[in-house]
Amino acid sequence: MVEQHTPRSLIVSLYGAYGRGPARGGAPTPVAELIRLLAALGVDAPSVRSSVSRLKRRGLLLPRRTADGSAGYALSDDARQLLDDGDRRIYSRTEPKLSEGWVLAVFSVPEAERHKRHLLRSRLARLGFGTAAPGVWIAPARLHEETRHTLERLELSPYVDLFRGEHLGYAATAEAVARWWDLASIARLHEEFLAAHEPVLRAWTASPGTPEDAYRDYLFALDSWRRLPYADPGLPPELLPEDWPGGRSAEVFAALHELLRDLGAEFVAKGATG
Repeated sequence: MVEQHTPRSLIVSLYGAYGRGPARGGAPTPVAELIRLLAALGVDAPSVRSSVSRLKRRGLLLPRRTADGSAGYALSDDARQLLDDGDRRIYSRTEPKLSEGWVLAVFSVPEAERHKRHLLRSRLARLGFGTAAPGVWIAPARLHEETRHTLERLELSPYVDLFRGEHLGYAATAEAVARWWDLASIARLHEEFLAAHEPVLRAWTASPGTPEDAYRDYLFALDSWRRLPYADPGLPPELLPEDWPGGRSAEVFAALHELLRDLGAEFVAKGATG
């Protein structure tokens, strides 16, 4: 399967990787700089402008003038919260424990507002929830805070009750998990990530490249990887099939992050220094 990196997704990944650090201090990124940085990823200027407009309409980017008066864009508070929540998943190396328990989202939406029912289901799925029963969704308990942020931001919290607890049966928990999530589909996503990015890691290990090469390879890896911790909620190992590829794909991303992120920052910084 050929990976699809959309301009809009790459912009979000760019801000997530390089748009929030001390060097930026919340300062807006000039439009010309966004165009330069996306050009290195093969995205043309009209696509950058169109994608920025969509992100602005969604309230994720705010138009702001830079220190020299040129047009730029800064992250909104909602976008910053989304990226901060995402960091806990994207960069986490903590092995989940079964003893941490589960969070349940139980919802009821009036028929007159069924469009919100669809939005609620899609958002819970994107957060990594599995379906335990109609109107009852389940995820590892550590996703509670991010779930609460998301439901409040989308004004869906009045329709949902959140609970924390244990699975007490009757089926074995591993058997139940295999019903709640499509584990085979999640495994395929990990395998696709490995097929695309494990060779990149081998190549960098054998022969390091330039800051621009590092920036490009890191952004593509991050843009692919940041979807995975949402499709895969991070289930305890004892509940997963043998030879689960998630651990290996996490190791590959962590190694690419270690090798490439800071070197890529040198290419990003060139725009700030001229």
